[in-house]
Amino acid sequence: MSLELQAPNHPFFTVDIHTHIIPEHIPNWAQKFGYGEFIWLDHHKPCCAKMMLDKAFFREIEDNCWSPEKRIHECNHHHVDVQVLSTIPVMFSYWAEPKHTLDIAMFLNDHIAQVVEKYPTRFVGLGTLPMQHTELAIKELERCKQIGLKGIQIGSHINHMNLNDPSLFPIFEAMERLDMALFVHPWWYSAKTKMPDYWLPWLVGMPAETSLAICSMIFGGVLEKLPNLRVAFAHGGGAFPATFGRIEHGWKARPDLVAVHNNQNPSKYLGQFWLDSLVHDPKMLRFIADMVGVNRVTLGTDYPFPLGEDVPGELIKSCDFTDIEKATMLGDSALEWLKMDKSLFV
Repeated sequence: MSLELQAPNHPFFTVDIHTHIIPEHIPNWAQKFGYGEFIWLDHHKPCCAKMMLDKAFFREIEDNCWSPEKRIHECNHHHVDVQVLSTIPVMFSYWAEPKHTLDIAMFLNDHIAQVVEKYPTRFVGLGTLPMQHTELAIKELERCKQIGLKGIQIGSHINHMNLNDPSLFPIFEAMERLDMALFVHPWWYSAKTKMPDYWLPWLVGMPAETSLAICSMIFGGVLEKLPNLRVAFAHGGGAFPATFGRIEHGWKARPDLVAVHNNQNPSKYLGQFWLDSLVHDPKMLRFIADMVGVNRVTLGTDYPFPLGEDVPGELIKSCDFTDIEKATMLGDSALEWLKMDKSLFV
């Protein structure tokens, strides 16, 4: 590996668990399958492409969304040693026929595995699954393990099924059995018709979705039954930390409604799951660190998108944490979540 692609020396070993990648060229799935609003890329100018949802413009991306070399160059500039790669959530395609979602997942998973294989000291891979079909999802999960991926990214709901749905539990059970990390990313579709203006699906809908996902896994008994499932939630847990007092009070006040499938106080699970650091506010970062523990907060930037952290790790480094606490959040907690050792990257 050339010096250009090696991580520079800096005070903190840094792992960014929340970064998205897409292949530079993807098939025309709508043409292949004969239906649907699948994403395709319009490379309308050099180093740039429009993500198109059928005929509708979704977002514009640059080559750092597909080029591992460009990512490494930017990581070196920002002192990021390792990126954890996951697909862009719009690629989940849970709404499609399961066999077609599986085709898409396999294509995306193979691409991420190839990037990791080429640059194993700079990238770790998370796969995607056809979560709407239990058997196919477990089969692809097992294949993800075989091709070297370390975990799976899923949406905060699956075709409007919350994460406590019984059809999903065997998939989570298999993740725990296979020692695969789980990253839960909010999905905006349930909010897009109700709040179309002002970018509200991203600003309001996604934080609510993450809280819904956490509460579903707590109250549905997923975290109780699978205590060794290593789950991380994006965007600092969304609205969950700020509304936890209300959530816990609801469990106490109306157990007949809340404690139907799990009678444990939700506070039991604080510290069992990880939250990324993408909260954009030093007071909120301190709040979530106090709530779940410094060792359960890990750097996440949403690279390379505009709601992400412009300078990875800047918020953690700027706060009044000790150097040991900063080192934990910048790298050590991510390694624990991934169940990997720093020696693999140096």
